[in-house]
Amino acid sequence: MDENHLLAEGFEAHRGHLRAVAYRMLGSLSEADDAVQEAWLRLSRSDTGAVENLGGWLTTVVGRVCLDMLRSRTARREEPLGVRLPDPVISRASGPGPEDQALLADSVGLALLVVLETLAPAERLAFVLHDLFAVPFDEIAPIVDRTPAAARQLASRARRRVRGAAPVPDADLARQREVVGAFLAAARDGDLEGLIAVLDPDVVLRADYGPAPAPAPREVRGAAAVADQALTFSRLSGPGLHARPALVNGAVGVVSSREGRPYSVLAFTVADGRIVAIDILADPERLSGLDLADLD
Repeated sequence: MDENHLLAEGFEAHRGHLRAVAYRMLGSLSEADDAVQEAWLRLSRSDTGAVENLGGWLTTVVGRVCLDMLRSRTARREEPLGVRLPDPVISRASGPGPEDQALLADSVGLALLVVLETLAPAERLAFVLHDLFAVPFDEIAPIVDRTPAAARQLASRARRRVRGAAPVPDADLARQREVVGAFLAAARDGDLEGLIAVLDPDVVLRADYGPAPAPAPREVRGAAAVADQALTFSRLSGPGLHARPALVNGAVGVVSSREGRPYSVLAFTVADGRIVAIDILADPERLSGLDLADLD
């Protein structure tokens, strides 16, 4: 077996891990794949004879690539259009397949990814690599051109932001389904009190409609306002909407379609028995690019 073949085998053994790192860094499945491909190109052009830990070396490379991509994204960003949700990872309600299991090893929900989008690039890298993948600060420091102590501070600042804004979801999927089922039934029946009963008082609803004019508010906060918005959405959806249960980033969600075309993806975050966040992807262009074959 030649050296190139051995190198390719070693890379493939780490591909799932690298994609998981890149997805958490970028919130985009296509950009994550681009980052992983760039890592392979750099590996194939490098002298790896002295590399003792290929997985660690590749993780560092992917971190650098993602950091550059985040900084480039920040530099070219114009006036924000409003809420833009990260790409959802959708799998059947019975559980994700092997590829999605690797991608969602720590059940990174959309609510967490939304918060990560608000971090500065270096903070995001320090938090993702250290807190989610246990990379030592000695290895993170050179990626962000800081000392290990400064890298630790970056992660600490990010951690405070995440803890304050990203709720920890209930792990029990059966309980999640019970709460979400009650919410959907109340919305269908026009039961305002029933909706408020399953919503956290500080619940947030975020909707990504894409660049087109939004038919409804892109962000709504508070149980009463979210309940009212849910009733409005239920009325406007009308007949012909086919809803299928799914897992969205490992949590209970719903994928709706009309006339065979994706209409919306709803991701629910349930904590302490109540819904604390609802994230809706309703951008027709992004919905058309989703692979929903696993739900059929």
